[in-house]
Amino acid sequence: MGSSGSALRVCADHRGGINWLSLSPDGQRLLTGSEDGTARLWSTADGRCCALLQDTGKQEPGPGQLTLPLLVGHESYVTFCQLEDEAAFTCSADCTIRRWDVRTGQCLQVYRGHTSIVNRILVADDQLFSSSYDRTARVWTMDKGQASQEFRGHRNCVLTLAYSAPKDLPSDPCLEAAMGGGLLVTGSTDDTAKVWQVASGCCHQTLRGHTGAVLCLVLDVSSHTAFTGSTDATVRAWDILSGEQLRVFREHQGSVICLELTDRLLYSGSADRTVKCWLADTGERVRTFPAHRHSVSALKYHAGTLFTGSGDACARAFDAQSGVLQRVFRGHTFIINCLQVHGQVLYTASHDGALRLWDVRGLQSVPPLPRRPATKRSLSRLFSNKVACAAPTPLQPA
Repeated sequence: MGSSGSALRVCADHRGGINWLSLSPDGQRLLTGSEDGTARLWSTADGRCCALLQDTGKQEPGPGQLTLPLLVGHESYVTFCQLEDEAAFTCSADCTIRRWDVRTGQCLQVYRGHTSIVNRILVADDQLFSSSYDRTARVWTMDKGQASQEFRGHRNCVLTLAYSAPKDLPSDPCLEAAMGGGLLVTGSTDDTAKVWQVASGCCHQTLRGHTGAVLCLVLDVSSHTAFTGSTDATVRAWDILSGEQLRVFREHQGSVICLELTDRLLYSGSADRTVKCWLADTGERVRTFPAHRHSVSALKYHAGTLFTGSGDACARAFDAQSGVLQRVFRGHTFIINCLQVHGQVLYTASHDGALRLWDVRGLQSVPPLPRRPATKRSLSRLFSNKVACAAPTPLQPA
């Protein structure tokens, strides 16, 4: 069944559900985006809120009568956010994207142009990408706040996106002009994914095969392969250069909601209440992780442990190699939308409005059960992951 996790801190400052949680590259800060129209910056050192990105020009009292910088911000709920070392990016149902200075809390730029909810943003290769319910994706100049390219062609909402930089693409003189700006991959509720040439804005390939909305997408840049998860209960692998469908992963019994790719292993979380692990290169299912009582809404692999978030309001820690459930983290009252891990702390963000910090010390790799001699059928190949030990944090259980 797994033991219960110990909560280090409960941060209930938001006044609405938390839709996304982002960890800075240096690991020093977290960013949450909420239904209350605000984003908040948190310190990973002590778990305290260090800035409220809301932009009203006022000050809000913080712990010990300190004040937090308040900023003029979004006019509707924040759908997604991404935190870099020096800037925070948020997007919203108010059709805008905003860039913030993480040191001063100042709103540096507002990106306007989308005509409906902005679903996702991606900062990569000094570029800002966005996807929207207005059926488009866009790339923006970071300083001027203007869209430098617009990608039109989807017949419905664009939900998810991924980017492959020029350095990760084959150096073919015939393709250099077309792929000089890299390739953008988008997934839509029109049942397709598309590959776009960033430099020209032209559609490079349309990836057809799903019979339901494409909800999630991960990209393996080394093999130029995109993996898409859909409401048709399948995961599909595609060559983004040729548009060829490489393989179909068919064993789920419900929508595929989230994907995680690590060490040539693909993890898929589904509405069928399970996570499945696949060999990315062959499509062979290696393992199924059950125990969830509702849809699996979030995945995070870290140091040999697979963390999951679910609609049953619990997070779980599984040994990735053996599949053993090691710990259950109870305390949220609604679906967990996002997970992050830093050091020995698990961060969970929920639609109940709380950010919770959990102690994950003591999670150890469990050897898989011995294999019985095969008679008529061969068992799936086993795989191994090295378990890393991170330095303990100063946080202690509350």
